[in-house]
Amino acid sequence: MLPRVWHGAIAVLVVVGLIIQISIALRVHATPPSVAPGQLAGATLGGRLLRVASFFTIQSNILAAITSAQLARSPGRDGRGWRIARLDALIGITVTGIVYSTVLARMHEPRGWEQVSSNAIFHYVVPVMMVLGWLAFGPRPRITRATLLASLAFPILWFGYTLIHGATDGWYPYPFVDVDTHGYPRVLLNALLVTLVLGAVSALFWGGDRMLGRAPRAARPDRG
Repeated sequence: MLPRVWHGAIAVLVVVGLIIQISIALRVHATPPSVAPGQLAGATLGGRLLRVASFFTIQSNILAAITSAQLARSPGRDGRGWRIARLDALIGITVTGIVYSTVLARMHEPRGWEQVSSNAIFHYVVPVMMVLGWLAFGPRPRITRATLLASLAFPILWFGYTLIHGATDGWYPYPFVDVDTHGYPRVLLNALLVTLVLGAVSALFWGGDRMLGRAPRAARPDRG
């Protein structure tokens, strides 16, 4: 019962955070036009919603919500594609919490209860709950070497999308991928460094999956 409630709570929290974030995007001004990194204001309604969806933070939280909702329904969930999605959710949300708390928090000053609450959900509460949930409930074992390698496609595809989006629209979700400010060589180096961090975190989960073994409350595998 507890694993279902825990995973379900993660999914609900992400949905709440998304509703708050979208409501913020709906109300910010479209004028004057702006392509300031990380800012939603200054774009059309469709552009603002696309900006919300373009953040690695948002995508990682959505993956966390989807896989957690599936675990709330079936704590023993398994399957090749699901393993990759689950590991992507784990590494994405873990790196989101690490990078935000150590680097981006000093550049970001949320104002008002909506920004403060959505920021706390996406960058602190969900990352901590995901890691604690994996440690306590698993499901394990679920991570193989092939799963680890396949999981790296997510950040690589995100970086590719971000560069294409920035080249066509001029907007970048984070300062460290802002080509207009840093140039392609520096941004590609930043992308490589972040990918290495993601790979290292993925390797930690892989090692933990092997060392910790089956979670105490793990259910029988369900290959849905």
